[in-house]
Amino acid sequence: MKGQRTLRIGILGCGRIGQVHAHSIQRISQATLVAVADASADAAKACARRFGVEVRDTAGILAAKDIDAVVIATSTPTHFDMIHAAAAEGKAIFCEKPIDLSSERVRTCIDAIERAGVPFMTAFNQRFDPRQRVKDGESGDVETVSITSRDPAPPPAAYIKGSGGIFRDMMIHDLDMARFVLGEEPVEVFAVGSNLIDEAIREAGDVDTAAVILTTASGRICQITNSRRTTYGYDKRLEVHGSKGMLRVSNVLENLVESAKITGFQSALSQPFFLERFEAAYLAEMKHFVEAVSTGSTPIPNAQDGLRAQLIADAATLSWQEGRAVAIPK
Repeated sequence: MKGQRTLRIGILGCGRIGQVHAHSIQRISQATLVAVADASADAAKACARRFGVEVRDTAGILAAKDIDAVVIATSTPTHFDMIHAAAAEGKAIFCEKPIDLSSERVRTCIDAIERAGVPFMTAFNQRFDPRQRVKDGESGDVETVSITSRDPAPPPAAYIKGSGGIFRDMMIHDLDMARFVLGEEPVEVFAVGSNLIDEAIREAGDVDTAAVILTTASGRICQITNSRRTTYGYDKRLEVHGSKGMLRVSNVLENLVESAKITGFQSALSQPFFLERFEAAYLAEMKHFVEAVSTGSTPIPNAQDGLRAQLIADAATLSWQEGRAVAIPK
């Protein structure tokens, strides 16, 4: 595929995130969307109509000679088999997080990817938000990091039951971001969690409100808070404090209109959810994948990045369950 002008892509999974990726692909001149597949025939047909492409079954896309890369946007339990099948067919792979809910199974996927020698990218889209100034060290040597993530409303209880829990499902993006901006790997995590919002989440064995403290070997600290509910839109913020100052990534509002009255200043709500907030980031991550595969370079974040975030999420889950700090495995 190196040097190829147009990367031909098939999408596995036509739900909300699969359609986001389809929309991104159709805005990239160096890529073309060839076909889509979904376990629901109706979902596949609707997606295919929207984007003007073929419907094929999963096996057909994986074996297709006219498809170079696949986007795996199906439910997490299906990722393991699809990754192995795509690697065996020599397809480049773009996979939604998490790769799998089991870190050992993620390691097995990595072995299959490395044996096949295919490009692989873990879809941590938030790395592609305009945060490079944070990564470039403008705030100096990092000392503390604070990350806030609050969703507008809880997901259905049926989703919670198969999600792997808030640390593996929701916070995993923040755990990857912490690795990205801290500049060194966290070595220990302490996590707490509560049920303050939705009794159905408690009944599903999870929490709806959580926080962690990550520490690195040199003593850098990252605090992360997650909540399944806000009253003011999607709340996603990052603050990095270092030896030269501070950098902050704030919420994106629905509009830039601000009202000033005797009672004070008033601005718009935050954008409603992640699809709107990270639209540009979704496009940027897909552009990176297409360029990397087409030029023979390595897509980042890769499978090892997916594994590291998963190991931290596993350790955070154990910390919450046992009420103690947990060393993060290597």
